[in-house]
Amino acid sequence: MTPPLLSIQGLTKVYPGVVANKDVTFDIGEGEVHALLGENGAGKSTLVKAIYGLIRPNEGTMLWRGQPYAPNAPAQARATGVAMVFQHFSLFDAMDVAENVALGMDNPPPIRELAARITEVSNNYGLPLDPSRMVGDLSAGERQRVEIIRCLLQNPQLLIMDEPTSVLTPQEVEILFRTLRQLRAEGRSILYISHKLEEIRSLCENATVLRLGKVVGRADPRQESARSLAEMMVGQTLHTPSRPAAQPGKMLLQVTDLSVASPSAFGTSLKSVSLAVRAGEILGIGGVAGNGQDELLGALSGEIRANAEAVRMAGEPVGQFGPNARRAMGLLCAPEERLGHAAAPDMSLTENALLTGAWREKLVTRGFVNWGKARGFAEKVIERFDVRTPGPWVAARALSGGNLQKFVIGREILQRPSVLVVNQPTWGVDASAAASIRQALLDLAQAGAAVVVISQDLDEILEVADNFAALNGGKLSAPRPVQGLTMDQIGLMLGGAETGETDVAA
Repeated sequence: MTPPLLSIQGLTKVYPGVVANKDVTFDIGEGEVHALLGENGAGKSTLVKAIYGLIRPNEGTMLWRGQPYAPNAPAQARATGVAMVFQHFSLFDAMDVAENVALGMDNPPPIRELAARITEVSNNYGLPLDPSRMVGDLSAGERQRVEIIRCLLQNPQLLIMDEPTSVLTPQEVEILFRTLRQLRAEGRSILYISHKLEEIRSLCENATVLRLGKVVGRADPRQESARSLAEMMVGQTLHTPSRPAAQPGKMLLQVTDLSVASPSAFGTSLKSVSLAVRAGEILGIGGVAGNGQDELLGALSGEIRANAEAVRMAGEPVGQFGPNARRAMGLLCAPEERLGHAAAPDMSLTENALLTGAWREKLVTRGFVNWGKARGFAEKVIERFDVRTPGPWVAARALSGGNLQKFVIGREILQRPSVLVVNQPTWGVDASAAASIRQALLDLAQAGAAVVVISQDLDEILEVADNFAALNGGKLSAPRPVQGLTMDQIGLMLGGAETGETDVAA
């Protein structure tokens, strides 16, 4: 009998105070697309790091086609036939595609030969790339192609993909899936991690479910519903976010003819953006990554200054105010990049709670930090948003991506903002945590706040928003009520077919 491509037997990994994996056992067959499912902090990242040679397990064994497999480093894993596409791209904007690919290879060929190979392989797999293009000029989908082609050039037999569709449009997802099915047809195997369960059902034939580091279930996703998979992950009935219908109140956020240059050479400048959000209202803003989302959040948070009259909060001009002044007035923001922008990686959760909560939570008195109060605020966020961590003393970088996202969003919501702007609020979080975050946003609006949700997840926007606007090339379309809006109409708006100035009523 032919052995599986990779067999994991009793794998256990323990960190101080945390059992990340405990007695994990499952197989990945040749030519199989296998899903690895679990809540944030369930142990998925630890497991794939062990497979890819980034960490060494404390116990257990791995077999590669029946032979012992224990990589000491990623280079050894790659030499065996394992490649990995990480959730966060590791590319240099100021270098071209070929140069970025070369940096990720152990023994790259001469750059001209490599460029020819990139063109050949990318075209063969339906992911065409120009090796001479600067990475900074690429869309999010094209950047992911660079990561995938870099892996495919090394002829892997097992491709690990961590949240590969989190920044892709529906059209880009379909192109990616065609490529993955082609790889499966060639006999290659894929270990696929995603919180988008409908994608799992469409692509994968087997799934292993982790909870608190242990295997708690196995399933054929094609025979399950997205809801049943989610409930298998969390071990309980999944909550569906809801809020009672209400009439919006007074105008809290008003943006009129906002034009600002992007601070990044590879960013997108905003062009005559106008929007209005009232108390109790949620405005959803959709768009393909790189169309001005970061710049819009920066202009609303105060990180990018604008004409004073371009941004008003409760009628007061705030366009020239910085982030601290806007926070004091009740305008809070949570950016997309959680590690490095929303949170300082090497600071503890207590220190990160202090960074944005100092003013509204009164954590500083006469220039002195009240560390007990700061720690209490961090503990409140951890408890309220179910952040899986040993405690508030843990550094932000030690948390899984989803748990850090819960901390960042919870930190802002618990400061009771009158206006909250969030970019990608549920990026990389599991179904249960996403439902919890969305319910918290709905509750915040129900309590009288104005909320702006910038997201590439159209299902998320349709679930929480009252009105929808599309951001394309730095321009914002006129908002339309979410009720009755079709995906075809949204697609046209995302493509810029219906962009125009927004009617802003006082």
